[in-house]
Amino acid sequence: MRKFTFYIILSILSIAMSNDNLEKSARAVFGAGCFWCVEAVFQRLDGVKSVVPGYAGGKTENPTYESVCSGSTGHAEVAKITFDPNVISFKQLLDMFWRSHDPTTLNRQGNDVGTQYRSVIYYLDDEQKNSAEKSKSGVEESNLLADPIVTEIERLTKFYPAEDYHHNYYKLNPEQAYCRIVIEPKLKKLFEK
Repeated sequence: MRKFTFYIILSILSIAMSNDNLEKSARAVFGAGCFWCVEAVFQRLDGVKSVVPGYAGGKTENPTYESVCSGSTGHAEVAKITFDPNVISFKQLLDMFWRSHDPTTLNRQGNDVGTQYRSVIYYLDDEQKNSAEKSKSGVEESNLLADPIVTEIERLTKFYPAEDYHHNYYKLNPEQAYCRIVIEPKLKKLFEK
């Protein structure tokens, strides 16, 4: 009987601890060009627990990388960021979002061209929507950008994780040409300061 009671207490503690961890997690979903870049940037921030590359914003169910790259699905390459709001806020994530890409170029980031590379914030609730709109207005009013911001702010309806080979792409492929030519300089520029 004591063993049984011990296991019940252990189970309750385990559930309580996992619920506590859930309460300390929040999510954000951003599209800022190639999801390999977005993933590499946000993985470096304190308080970010995980970054999952994927697809959002289109009508095609269960899209593949090839179908999204064709431009026919309506999906954007995005990253779902799970973070601890006690360590990093959604506002701080938005600040990095604006700094990490060019929000003034329509459907492109550098040489990556197409609707799948659009600048977009997918909000999960009204609080995120309001924060995103306020943040966008603040950047626009700062006059730091020469051109108007084209970033979309939309409710997330569905997120599809990308294929496994896209996960941790920069970490696993630092010598790949795209990583060396595009991602590495971006990371150095953002994190040298």
